[in-house]
Amino acid sequence: MEKKEIIMNQTVIERDVAPSAGTVDMKLEVVVIPVSDVDRAKRFYGDLGWRLDADFIVGDEFRGIQFTPPGSPASIHFGKGIPSAAPGSATGLYLVVSDIQAARADLVGRGVEVSEVFHRAGPGKPAISGPDPERRSYFTYATFNDPDGNEWLLQEVTTRFPGRIDSNTTSFASVSDLASAFRRASAAHGEHEARNGGQRDENWPDWYAEYMVAEQAGKPLPV
Repeated sequence: MEKKEIIMNQTVIERDVAPSAGTVDMKLEVVVIPVSDVDRAKRFYGDLGWRLDADFIVGDEFRGIQFTPPGSPASIHFGKGIPSAAPGSATGLYLVVSDIQAARADLVGRGVEVSEVFHRAGPGKPAISGPDPERRSYFTYATFNDPDGNEWLLQEVTTRFPGRIDSNTTSFASVSDLASAFRRASAAHGEHEARNGGQRDENWPDWYAEYMVAEQAGKPLPV
Protein backbone atom coordinates (compact mmCIF):
# COMPACT_ATOMS: atom_id res chain seq x y z
CA MET A 1 0.00 0.00 0.00
CA GLU A 2 1.35 3.42 -0.94
CA LYS A 3 2.11 6.12 1.61
CA LYS A 4 1.06 9.74 1.17
CA GLU A 5 2.60 12.62 3.07
CA ILE A 6 0.25 15.25 4.46
CA ILE A 7 1.65 18.48 5.93
CA MET A 8 -0.40 19.83 8.84
CA ASN A 9 0.99 22.77 10.83
CA GLN A 10 4.49 21.94 9.58
CA THR A 11 4.15 18.34 10.81
CA VAL A 12 4.52 15.62 8.22
CA ILE A 13 1.99 12.82 8.64
CA GLU A 14 2.09 9.62 6.65
CA ARG A 15 -1.28 8.15 5.66
CA ASP A 16 -2.01 4.92 3.87
CA VAL A 17 -3.54 5.44 0.44
CA ALA A 18 -5.68 2.52 -0.65
CA PRO A 19 -5.04 1.31 -4.19
CA SER A 20 -7.86 1.61 -6.68
CA ALA A 21 -10.26 -1.31 -7.02
CA GLY A 22 -9.22 -4.03 -9.42
CA THR A 23 -10.86 -4.08 -12.83
CA VAL A 24 -9.92 -7.61 -13.90
CA ASP A 25 -12.03 -10.47 -12.51
CA MET A 26 -10.01 -12.87 -10.36
CA LYS A 27 -12.38 -15.49 -9.00
CA LEU A 28 -11.29 -17.84 -6.25
CA GLU A 29 -11.95 -21.22 -7.84
CA VAL A 30 -10.33 -23.98 -5.80
CA VAL A 31 -8.94 -24.65 -2.32
CA VAL A 32 -6.60 -27.64 -1.86
CA ILE A 33 -7.41 -29.87 1.12
CA PRO A 34 -4.55 -32.05 2.47
CA VAL A 35 -5.67 -35.64 3.06
CA SER A 36 -3.90 -38.92 3.82
CA ASP A 37 -6.45 -41.38 2.40
CA VAL A 38 -7.92 -40.25 -0.91
CA ASP A 39 -10.70 -42.84 -1.12
CA ARG A 40 -11.78 -42.18 2.48
CA ALA A 41 -11.91 -38.45 1.82
CA LYS A 42 -13.90 -39.04 -1.37
CA ARG A 43 -16.50 -41.05 0.56
CA PHE A 44 -16.72 -38.42 3.29
CA TYR A 45 -17.27 -35.43 1.01
CA GLY A 46 -19.59 -37.43 -1.23
CA ASP A 47 -21.68 -38.36 1.82
CA LEU A 48 -21.99 -34.64 2.63
CA GLY A 49 -23.98 -34.30 -0.58
CA TRP A 50 -21.28 -32.27 -2.30
CA ARG A 51 -21.10 -32.54 -6.08
CA LEU A 52 -18.30 -34.70 -7.46
CA ASP A 53 -16.91 -32.76 -10.42
CA ALA A 54 -13.88 -34.83 -11.31
CA ASP A 55 -11.75 -37.82 -10.38
CA PHE A 56 -8.69 -37.82 -12.63
CA ILE A 57 -6.19 -40.66 -12.43
CA VAL A 58 -2.92 -40.45 -14.35
CA GLY A 59 -0.82 -43.56 -13.89
CA ASP A 60 0.29 -44.45 -10.38
CA GLU A 61 1.60 -41.03 -9.41
CA PHE A 62 -1.33 -38.65 -9.78
CA ARG A 63 -4.99 -38.53 -8.81
CA GLY A 64 -7.02 -35.35 -8.54
CA ILE A 65 -10.54 -35.14 -7.11
CA GLN A 66 -12.78 -32.08 -7.11
CA PHE A 67 -15.92 -31.56 -5.04
CA THR A 68 -18.17 -28.49 -4.89
CA PRO A 69 -20.42 -27.70 -1.89
CA PRO A 70 -24.09 -26.98 -2.72
CA GLY A 71 -24.51 -23.40 -3.91
CA SER A 72 -20.78 -22.64 -3.77
CA PRO A 73 -18.90 -20.96 -6.64
CA ALA A 74 -15.63 -22.41 -5.29
CA SER A 75 -14.54 -26.04 -5.06
CA ILE A 76 -12.04 -28.19 -3.18
CA HIS A 77 -9.25 -30.37 -4.56
CA PHE A 78 -7.47 -33.28 -2.94
CA GLY A 79 -5.70 -36.37 -4.16
CA LYS A 80 -2.33 -37.95 -4.80
CA GLY A 81 0.59 -36.04 -6.25
CA ILE A 82 -1.04 -32.70 -5.42
CA PRO A 83 1.34 -30.50 -3.42
CA SER A 84 -0.21 -29.61 -0.08
CA ALA A 85 0.49 -29.26 3.60
CA ALA A 86 0.37 -32.07 6.15
CA PRO A 87 -2.94 -34.00 6.15
CA GLY A 88 -5.44 -32.47 8.56
CA SER A 89 -3.63 -29.14 8.84
CA ALA A 90 -6.28 -27.03 7.09
CA THR A 91 -8.25 -24.91 9.56
CA GLY A 92 -10.82 -22.13 9.38
CA LEU A 93 -12.38 -23.26 6.11
CA TYR A 94 -15.56 -21.20 6.03
CA LEU A 95 -18.88 -22.52 4.75
CA VAL A 96 -21.40 -19.67 4.73
CA VAL A 97 -25.03 -20.69 5.33
CA SER A 98 -28.27 -18.73 5.62
CA ASP A 99 -29.76 -20.98 8.33
CA ILE A 100 -27.15 -22.55 10.60
CA GLN A 101 -29.61 -24.74 12.48
CA ALA A 102 -30.86 -26.28 9.24
CA ALA A 103 -27.30 -26.71 7.94
CA ARG A 104 -26.18 -28.39 11.16
CA ALA A 105 -29.21 -30.69 11.17
CA ASP A 106 -28.47 -31.73 7.59
CA LEU A 107 -24.86 -32.62 8.44
CA VAL A 108 -25.84 -34.51 11.58
CA GLY A 109 -28.41 -36.41 9.54
CA ARG A 110 -25.57 -37.49 7.25
CA GLY A 111 -23.61 -38.91 10.16
CA VAL A 112 -21.20 -36.01 10.65
CA GLU A 113 -20.11 -35.00 14.15
CA VAL A 114 -20.86 -31.29 14.36
CA SER A 115 -20.23 -29.00 17.31
CA GLU A 116 -23.09 -27.29 19.06
CA VAL A 117 -24.00 -23.90 17.63
CA PHE A 118 -22.08 -21.06 19.28
CA HIS A 119 -21.58 -17.34 18.84
CA ARG A 120 -19.00 -14.69 19.63
CA ALA A 121 -19.66 -11.21 21.00
CA GLY A 122 -17.12 -9.85 18.53
CA PRO A 123 -13.92 -10.69 16.62
CA GLY A 124 -11.44 -12.47 18.84
CA LYS A 125 -13.97 -12.90 21.65
CA PRO A 126 -14.47 -16.31 23.33
CA ALA A 127 -17.13 -18.71 22.10
CA ILE A 128 -20.53 -18.55 23.83
CA SER A 129 -22.99 -21.43 23.65
CA GLY A 130 -26.02 -20.99 21.41
CA PRO A 131 -26.75 -18.71 18.44
CA ASP A 132 -26.28 -14.97 18.65
CA PRO A 133 -29.30 -13.67 20.64
CA GLU A 134 -30.04 -11.09 17.95
CA ARG A 135 -29.22 -13.52 15.12
CA ARG A 136 -26.85 -10.97 13.62
CA SER A 137 -25.00 -11.93 10.46
CA TYR A 138 -21.43 -13.23 10.86
CA PHE A 139 -21.78 -13.92 14.62
CA THR A 140 -23.06 -17.54 14.77
CA TYR A 141 -20.98 -20.65 14.06
CA ALA A 142 -20.62 -24.42 14.26
CA THR A 143 -17.63 -26.60 13.36
CA PHE A 144 -16.90 -30.07 12.03
CA ASN A 145 -13.86 -31.98 10.80
CA ASP A 146 -13.19 -34.39 7.98
CA PRO A 147 -11.56 -37.78 8.75
CA ASP A 148 -8.07 -36.25 8.57
CA GLY A 149 -8.95 -33.43 10.95
CA ASN A 150 -9.28 -30.59 8.44
CA GLU A 151 -11.56 -28.09 10.15
CA TRP A 152 -14.67 -26.59 8.56
CA LEU A 153 -16.48 -23.63 10.06
CA LEU A 154 -20.17 -22.99 9.39
CA GLN A 155 -21.01 -19.29 9.59
CA GLU A 156 -24.53 -17.89 9.40
CA VAL A 157 -24.76 -14.88 7.08
CA THR A 158 -28.07 -13.31 6.11
CA THR A 159 -27.06 -9.68 5.55
CA ARG A 160 -23.75 -8.74 3.98
CA PHE A 161 -21.55 -5.89 5.13
CA PRO A 162 -21.80 -2.82 2.86
CA GLY A 163 -19.56 -3.16 -0.16
CA ARG A 164 -19.15 -6.89 0.35
CA ILE A 165 -20.93 -7.74 -2.90
CA ASP A 166 -21.89 -5.92 -6.09
CA SER A 167 -24.96 -3.91 -5.08
CA ASN A 168 -26.14 -3.87 -8.71
CA THR A 169 -26.44 -7.65 -8.84
CA THR A 170 -28.80 -9.76 -6.74
CA SER A 171 -28.48 -13.53 -6.90
CA PHE A 172 -29.10 -16.55 -4.71
CA ALA A 173 -26.87 -19.60 -4.75
CA SER A 174 -29.62 -22.14 -4.11
CA VAL A 175 -33.35 -22.67 -3.68
CA SER A 176 -32.89 -22.90 0.09
CA ASP A 177 -31.05 -19.55 0.19
CA LEU A 178 -33.85 -17.90 -1.77
CA ALA A 179 -36.51 -19.50 0.44
CA SER A 180 -34.71 -18.28 3.58
CA ALA A 181 -34.58 -14.76 2.14
CA PHE A 182 -38.33 -14.91 1.46
CA ARG A 183 -39.01 -16.01 5.04
CA ARG A 184 -36.96 -13.15 6.49
CA ALA A 185 -38.69 -10.68 4.17
CA SER A 186 -42.08 -12.10 5.18
CA ALA A 187 -41.34 -11.66 8.89
CA ALA A 188 -40.09 -8.10 8.35
CA HIS A 189 -43.10 -7.29 6.17
CA GLY A 190 -45.44 -8.49 8.91
CA GLU A 191 -43.84 -5.95 11.26
CA HIS A 192 -44.13 -3.32 8.52
CA GLU A 193 -47.89 -3.91 8.20
CA ALA A 194 -48.30 -3.88 11.99
CA ARG A 195 -46.64 -0.47 12.17
CA ASN A 196 -49.13 0.75 9.60
CA GLY A 197 -52.21 -0.20 11.59
CA GLY A 198 -52.41 -3.78 10.39
CA GLN A 199 -53.66 -2.72 6.97
CA ARG A 200 -52.83 -5.10 4.15
CA ASP A 201 -50.06 -3.81 1.91
CA GLU A 202 -51.23 -4.15 -1.69
CA ASN A 203 -47.69 -3.43 -2.90
CA TRP A 204 -46.12 -6.25 -0.90
CA PRO A 205 -44.25 -7.70 -3.93
CA ASP A 206 -42.39 -4.41 -4.37
CA TRP A 207 -41.64 -4.24 -0.63
CA TYR A 208 -40.35 -7.84 -0.61
CA ALA A 209 -38.12 -7.16 -3.60
CA GLU A 210 -36.70 -3.97 -2.09
CA TYR A 211 -36.03 -5.73 1.22
CA MET A 212 -34.32 -8.76 -0.30
CA VAL A 213 -32.09 -6.69 -2.58
CA ALA A 214 -31.12 -4.30 0.23
CA GLU A 215 -30.45 -7.15 2.67
CA GLN A 216 -28.11 -8.94 0.29
CA ALA A 217 -26.24 -5.75 -0.62
CA GLY A 218 -25.88 -4.64 3.00
CA LYS A 219 -27.90 -1.48 2.42
CA PRO A 220 -30.45 0.08 4.84
CA LEU A 221 -33.57 -2.07 4.99
CA PRO A 222 -37.03 -0.68 4.28
CA VAL A 223 -39.27 -0.21 7.31
